[in-house]
Amino acid sequence: MKFEGFSPGVWRQQYQYKSFAPVLVNQPWVWEDPRINTLLEQATRALGELNAFSLIVPDVDLFIEMHIAKEANQSSRIEGTQTAMDEAVMSEELIAPEKRDDWHEVRNYIDSINTAVAELQNLPLSNRLLRDTHAILMRGVRGEHKMPGEFRTSQNWIGGSGLKDAAFVPPHPSEVPELMSDLEKFWHNEAVEVPDLVRIAISHYQFETIHPFCDGNGRIGRLLITLYLVSKGLLYKPALYLSDFFERNRASYYDALMAVRTSGDMNHWVRFFLTGVAETATNGRNTFQKVLGLRTESEARMHELGRRGKKGLELLRLLYRRPVVTVADVVAALSISAPSANALVAEFVRFGLLREQTGYARNRVFAFESYLKLFLV
Repeated sequence: MKFEGFSPGVWRQQYQYKSFAPVLVNQPWVWEDPRINTLLEQATRALGELNAFSLIVPDVDLFIEMHIAKEANQSSRIEGTQTAMDEAVMSEELIAPEKRDDWHEVRNYIDSINTAVAELQNLPLSNRLLRDTHAILMRGVRGEHKMPGEFRTSQNWIGGSGLKDAAFVPPHPSEVPELMSDLEKFWHNEAVEVPDLVRIAISHYQFETIHPFCDGNGRIGRLLITLYLVSKGLLYKPALYLSDFFERNRASYYDALMAVRTSGDMNHWVRFFLTGVAETATNGRNTFQKVLGLRTESEARMHELGRRGKKGLELLRLLYRRPVVTVADVVAALSISAPSANALVAEFVRFGLLREQTGYARNRVFAFESYLKLFLV
C-alpha cells in the first residue's frame, strides 16, 4: 500500500447514519515523501538517546513512575478530567471530595499502564492484553458499565450529540473483530517490512478509527504506542508517552487523524506522529538530565543531617516516587516516630527541598516542588 494515493476505506449506510469501514492494514506500506525518512531518522535518534538515559540513571524506575503519572494525567485531561499533576501523585484522603471521581480515573490509568507493561513479560502485545488493560481502566469509574474489557457490540460515535450529527462514526460493531484481528497481525507480521515507528503510527490511526471499545478508546490507543515500543525493544523502560504532545497540539492531532479518513492523507499523519516522537523523546531526555542534576544536589545536602543522613536519603527516595506527602506518610514509609518525622521534614523545608502547601498548623501537606516542576514542562 502506497501512502500517496491511499484509499482509506468506505462509508457504509446503516440505519439513519453512515459508518466508516477502514481498509485492513496488515500489508506492505511504501511512500515517496522524503520528509518522512528525515523525520524517521530524527525520531529514532531521539528515542535512542532517551533509552540511553533510562539505562544509566540510578533507580530509574522511581522516575519512570513520575513519567507514568504525567502520562495518566495528560491522557485523562484530553478526555475531560481536571486533575492537576500534583493531585495525581497525592493519596486519596488529600483530594477534595468533588475531585475524587477524576482522581480515580487518573489512578486507574496509572494502574493500567503498570499492569500492561508488566504483563508484556508474560504476554505478547495482543488484543487480549488491550482488553485486560481496558478492564482496569474502567474499574469503578464513569464508564464502568460500558463493557469493560470487551470490544463493543453497539455503535459509538465521535463528536456531536448522536449518530445523526456526529463528526465521525467508526465502523459498525459487526466489523470490529475482523479489524482488530488484522491490526494484531500487523503488529507481529515480520514479512511486512515497515519501520517500527511508522508501523505504530499506522496502528494508532487504525485503532482510533476502529474505536473498538464503548469508552476509553483514546487512553488505550495512546497507551498502545508505548506498549508497542516496549514490546519491540525500542524502549527498555516505558519512558515515552505522547499524550502531552497530543494535548498541546490537540486540534492538529484530531485534524491529522481525520485527514486520513476523509482524504487518505497518511503522509501528513505519519509526519505529525514522528514529529511528536522526536519532540517527546528529546523532552524526556532533558528531564532525565535535570533529574540527575537535582538528585546530585539534593543528596549532597543529606551530609548536613549527620546521623539522620541515612533517613534523609530514604525520604528522598520516597519523594522521587511520591513528591507530595504528609508527616504521617513519612512516619509510615520510614518507620520512625512522629517527632522524628516532623524534625526531618523541617530540615527538608530549611533546605528548600519541601514546601508546605496548606498554610495550616495541622494536617499539613508538603511538596517537592523543584522535582515536580521538571515534569510539568
